[in-house]
Amino acid sequence: MIRPSRKKNMMMHSCSIKVKLYPNQHMKRYLDLMCNYRRYCWNQGLETWNHMYDCNSIDKGHNSKPNEREIRNELVFNKFDWQYQYSARILQLAIKDLGHAFKAFFDKKQPDFKHPRFKSKKWLKQGFKTDRAKIIDGKLRLDRASGYPKNLFYDIRLSGLRPQPGQLKMVAITMQNHQYTANLQFTNLPDNTTIYTNQKTAVDVNVGHFNYTNGDIKTYGHKLKRLYEQNKYYQRLLARKRTIHPKTFRKSNNYMQVRTKLQRNYTRIKNFQDDILHKFTNKLVQNYDQIVIENLDVKHMFMSHVASKGMQRSMFGKFRQYLTYKCQWYGKQLILADQSYPSTQRCSKCGYIKKGTDKITLKGNQKHHTNHHQFICYHCGFKADRDDNAVQNLLALIQ
Repeated sequence: MIRPSRKKNMMMHSCSIKVKLYPNQHMKRYLDLMCNYRRYCWNQGLETWNHMYDCNSIDKGHNSKPNEREIRNELVFNKFDWQYQYSARILQLAIKDLGHAFKAFFDKKQPDFKHPRFKSKKWLKQGFKTDRAKIIDGKLRLDRASGYPKNLFYDIRLSGLRPQPGQLKMVAITMQNHQYTANLQFTNLPDNTTIYTNQKTAVDVNVGHFNYTNGDIKTYGHKLKRLYEQNKYYQRLLARKRTIHPKTFRKSNNYMQVRTKLQRNYTRIKNFQDDILHKFTNKLVQNYDQIVIENLDVKHMFMSHVASKGMQRSMFGKFRQYLTYKCQWYGKQLILADQSYPSTQRCSKCGYIKKGTDKITLKGNQKHHTNHHQFICYHCGFKADRDDNAVQNLLALIQ
């Protein structure tokens, strides 16, 4: 039996924790004002950026190319009097995020990143960022704007936060479905003692479940199916109630009630899926030192109408994202199998690769009358479950 060895990793990293906020009526109004101001700064910055880019395209000699610093200085110089009652950091952080968005848009390594677009107050999700917040007596204290009265400013109760030894660097507050959440980013967290087990594993992602060397994890269980069925029911109700009042040009109260229920259901689904992924990825990085997964082209897989909905609900891309940064935190090795690696068609015993009409498809193999989950090697006669065979093939990539 190999005993796990403990090694200290002196690397410093940041950690983001999501908590739920319970503001009173005065702080709800304050948070809504900050969300509106953040949206205004983003739209003003995007408009200025587009205008400076057009001017630079016409006459490069007299017009400078837009960048984050130029846009920020332009907006600060042209501030209105009413803007001084809001925190200056909201404008600066909004323009900083806008600069990151344009940098990703022009990055050739990210061809799928879209051009930044204007934000609307009709969007269901609103939010803002600040780096001047503090945690005092278990409550969140934001930076009060100079124009906001002191007697209406309070600390915000929160839930889901454990004591953290690091410093609070950034707070991103989000308002959605009349609920407020905050992502607290702590920095300078010392990496705790990492346990190395000298064990290795491989994960084969499938629609509805993930298979690995120690079993499988269901990602689309009965609870999620029930929630998605409720969503279909609410969407049918919305289709019938989608009428606008002829005088006020507003949607009916019944429509808004059903839409709120639909949004609440989607929030439950997201929280439920995140809980499954976080528990599974934590288990992998704690028990294994080397992990092999497939490097899937998720975007092009979604373009197929055969199983796109099932793959989207199985969270292929989010699983890889979570596992990547957790392996970096804990110093574990993540190995990506090549997209052309035939993990499904290869025999894990003799190495024979099925080709042509012998391949296993979503409907199995019509030539040999086998189903989708059955693997039979036509060279050595090896029989196994298709997912277990794929896990063993991925595990063979570890040297």
